[in-house]
Amino acid sequence: MASVQFKGIVKKFKDNLVLNGVDVDIKDHEFVVIVGPSGCGKTTLLRMLAGLEEVTDGDILIDGLRVNELHPSKRQIAMVFQDYALYPHMTVEENMSFALRLKKTDRTEIDARVSEAAAILQLQKFLKRMPKQLSGGQRQRVAIGRAIVRKPKVFLFDEPLSNLDAKLREEMRVEIAKLYQRLNATILYVTHDQVEAMTLAGRIVIMNHGIVQQVGSPIEVYRKPCNLFVAGFIGSPTMNFLSGRLATADGVALFSNEFLELPIPAYVLPQKEAQDGREVILGIRPDDVLVERPGGDKCSCKIAAVLEVCELLGHRENLYLKVGAQRLLATVEAFFNRSPGSAVSLCFNYQNMHVFDKATERRISE
Repeated sequence: MASVQFKGIVKKFKDNLVLNGVDVDIKDHEFVVIVGPSGCGKTTLLRMLAGLEEVTDGDILIDGLRVNELHPSKRQIAMVFQDYALYPHMTVEENMSFALRLKKTDRTEIDARVSEAAAILQLQKFLKRMPKQLSGGQRQRVAIGRAIVRKPKVFLFDEPLSNLDAKLREEMRVEIAKLYQRLNATILYVTHDQVEAMTLAGRIVIMNHGIVQQVGSPIEVYRKPCNLFVAGFIGSPTMNFLSGRLATADGVALFSNEFLELPIPAYVLPQKEAQDGREVILGIRPDDVLVERPGGDKCSCKIAAVLEVCELLGHRENLYLKVGAQRLLATVEAFFNRSPGSAVSLCFNYQNMHVFDKATERRISE
């Protein structure tokens, strides 16, 4: 396998700037997921690594070798596409062996590699079938098998699960995770689905508008988002945001707006960041909005709210709440047993509170 480096990568399509100075280092045997909204440049970055798009500026290195002008066939990379890209007139076995046959690999070697890949992906009984005789999940496994038999230095996955239904996506996520453990490969995986990113990645690269916003482990980008975009993009349901101003009294920061007033502990917001009048955005995840239950534990800091809608999700329940004109979402244990329109009290888990500067959108809390 191999390491991959993107150094100051710029990509323009005529006057349209798609990638703007991307710097990312991927270690040997690492599983890195590139995630971001549609149009952020993640697939273009992958295609440039594969040699399917030219680099406008910057360098791409594989194992320390600059590959900007190297032909795709010589980069020792295999790509799995969103639409499978199988040859409809070839059997599963012929699809998987096609690249090896083009290189005139010895037939014994071809058979051994196809057999090994088919065993890994549980495709043995489908080798003589045509793609049209397979389900979506089976076709995707064939596309992955075709990549495996080439024994590339780097595997590239371009939104490989987006055409599958929810159950198949879940199953294939598990299969890809198991495949990575077995191959111990270097994998770059592009998706707009943050669930795939959080469950598969060793590290996540979060992009927006052609710029890398943050790189880190799933838990790092979830617990310590560097800016407002990352905070809102990572996590499902999405984070609650409250706009307001800071004031300080006796060394304690106070967040306030027309509906709410909250002290912010020093372990959340350093004193140097708590300037009087500073406009900020308070971020709190739905799991950290604590709502009093009848007969249950009482909230330490009571915030009056009105329950608007309850969504039962099985073992969990989404509560849509209104605090003044501000709407909040709380995710709680199921069977809250309160009717829409009821007055409720809530508080926040301060340990997991986030504070962002409104002007720069950067995180200023610990």
